[in-house]
Order: sequence, then structure tokens, then C-alpha cells
Amino acid sequence: MLSIYIVPYVLILTLNLSTPIVLILWALIGFGMAGVGMSVMHDGNHNAYSKNMTVNKWIGYFLNIVGGYDLNWRIQHNVLHHTYTNIIGMDEDVDAGVVLRFSDEQDKKSHHKFQHLYAWFLYGLLTISWLVSKDIIQLIKYNKKGLLKTQGISFPKALISLIFWKSIYVFFILILPTLVTNNFGVNIAGFFIMEFIAGFFLTTVFLCAHIVDQTDFPLPNNDGMVEKNWYIHQLETTANFSNSKSFFSWFIGGLNYQIEHHLFPNICHVHYHDISKIVKETAKEYNLPYHSNNTFISALRHHFNHLKLMGRA
Repeated sequence: MLSIYIVPYVLILTLNLSTPIVLILWALIGFGMAGVGMSVMHDGNHNAYSKNMTVNKWIGYFLNIVGGYDLNWRIQHNVLHHTYTNIIGMDEDVDAGVVLRFSDEQDKKSHHKFQHLYAWFLYGLLTISWLVSKDIIQLIKYNKKGLLKTQGISFPKALISLIFWKSIYVFFILILPTLVTNNFGVNIAGFFIMEFIAGFFLTTVFLCAHIVDQTDFPLPNNDGMVEKNWYIHQLETTANFSNSKSFFSWFIGGLNYQIEHHLFPNICHVHYHDISKIVKETAKEYNLPYHSNNTFISALRHHFNHLKLMGRA
């Protein structure tokens, strides 16, 4: 997966290539970038890549070389998303502000009636948002909420770390290619192609696992409690798709088995296919939901239907 990300980059720096070939290589880097995010660093930051925690820590850093920040990701994803899945106000992964409406609990705006059309373009901007603004905004917010302390780091130290990693990424992905090839325009175009491909895949794979017309968006009671067993909550708020051992499953780090990932987030994704058979039988035995779509295309259709419903409800 790292080769898909790194090899095209090295070819751009070392060979005198035509503009179309360079742009194709930037597109390949985008696929590699998405793969690293969905597979390699995802397992690392869940402590699921290795039994050795130091190995997991370093594998988790691969998020930083694709423009993200591992500390923020662990808080947003591991702490908030996996604990409070699809709970509006707690799970930041299902909160798109006023731009998109994913739940009945979110305010409806007039522009939401078109969200099933314009959302797909916005999905491609995810990683650019990470790079430019989202990470710094999250870091400030998590510090105010005391969440940085749960990760054993102070705000100044975290801020210095974030600036360091962002600077490294900008230098290698934008500045160095321009200095070597002396072609700023092509590299800028390639950069946006790369970011759009990565952002689109990262976003759609996640949304097809939670934001579809099959999953629930539970609310806590007046005491702030969700009156459901946590495992049942995960089954009701999560959906699988394309459940097979395929190249696609490898590319997205087994996240087509999202139910199994949410039930057992510390188990490496290579085991999800086998675990899924047990989970599905157990859900059926206890009359619990096991949402699953045969293909990624059908999952996209369910997400499209949900966007349309939330925009017009």
C-alpha cells in the first residue's frame, strides 16, 4: 500500500515525464493515500496492526505522512466515533455542520434539498480540509474539552507536533516536486487530483457504513444515557457492504466489514471475513439487525437515498 503512495511520487521526481503521465501518477498517489488511511494507519491507530504497541504507534504515524494528524484522529475516531456511533452531538464523524444533514435531529436548511447532488463534490475535499483547517480547529476544541489529557499530551506539545507534521507534508508533497521539476502548475493540478481521489474514497467508504437509509441515529434519554446494550447499538448503527475477500476489500482495509470492525476494533482487519460469519449467525439467533449490502454500488445507492430523504424530510 505504501508503494502505491511512494513509487509514483519517486517517478515524478526522477523521470522527465509528459504532463498526462505525471497527472496519472498523481492520481495513483491519491489511491495510495486513501489506502494508507483506510488500511495501514487505521489498524495501527486501533492497536490492531501488531501485538507490539510500539509498532502500532509508528504505523499510526503514517497518517501524518498523508496530511492528517494521528492524535486528533484517535480522539475523533477511537474515542468519540466508536463509543458514541451515530449519536448526533457526540460522534463528530456524522456531523457536517450546516453543509449536510445526516439525521432528523439536525436542523434542516433550504439547501439541503439538493445535498444528494452536491455532497459528492464535497467528499473529495475531505483531506484538503484536514490539511488546511480541520486539524487545528479540532486540536483547540479537544484541549478545551480536556480530551488531550486522555492522550497524555499538553496543548503546546500537541500544537508543535501538528505544525511539524504539516510542514513535512507540505514540503514533500508540494514544495519539493516543484523545485525538482520546475513545473508548479502541473504539480498543483496533480496535488488537487490526488487529494480529491483520496478524500472521495475515505469519505464514501465511511459514510456507506453508517450514513445509509438502513442504520439508526439513536438519542440519549434526559439523563444522557443511551438505553441500549453497546453491542446492539453497534449493530443498529453500522452496515457492511461487498462482503468478500477481494482486491477492493484489501484496498479499503477490510472496512467493508464495518460491523465486525465496530464490535472488535482491536482485531486486525484480516480476520473480519471469518469473524463475520459468526457475527451474522449470532445476530440472527438473537433477532438483531445485521445490515449488509451486496456491493459497494448498492451501499452508495442507500447513502444517496438517505441524503435525499434527509434533505426533503
